[in-house]
Amino acid sequence: MKIIVDSNIVFSAILNTQSKIGQLIINGSKYFKFFTIGLLKEEILNHVDKIISITGFSDEQFNETFQLITKRITFVEDILLNDSDLQKAKYLVNEIDPDDILFVALTNHLSGNLWTGDKKLITGLRRKGYSKVLNTDELFEVYITNQIKLPRKNKR
Repeated sequence: MKIIVDSNIVFSAILNTQSKIGQLIINGSKYFKFFTIGLLKEEILNHVDKIISITGFSDEQFNETFQLITKRITFVEDILLNDSDLQKAKYLVNEIDPDDILFVALTNHLSGNLWTGDKKLITGLRRKGYSKVLNTDELFEVYITNQIKLPRKNKR
């Protein structure tokens, strides 16, 4: 399953790898292929000082956490998004939050599902009939369902 993660999800995972969001990215890569826009990596790096201030990480701890999270996500450059995907996304999110255009365009481009914690975005997209959006609890439910379906090794 292709999952497009927006910036609030990635930042949340970096801020707390032990959270549900952090664990979904770290352990969920067995079942999900995570993608996001290429610009997000730069955005994270532009906020290193703030992240370190919030978390109390050392530079080394930040770098380890950054690698732990970002190595599980494929970063897609926005130049690869076609005009049709961008126009559809603009129509969908323009009145909700124009900052999310690239995430919705990438979701359409990859035929995936957008994972976001932005309740306003989720509500607004669903109101427009867009069903390719998941919140953390919904994705966690899919994760748990996949975990249950895994064949268990016999212990002797």
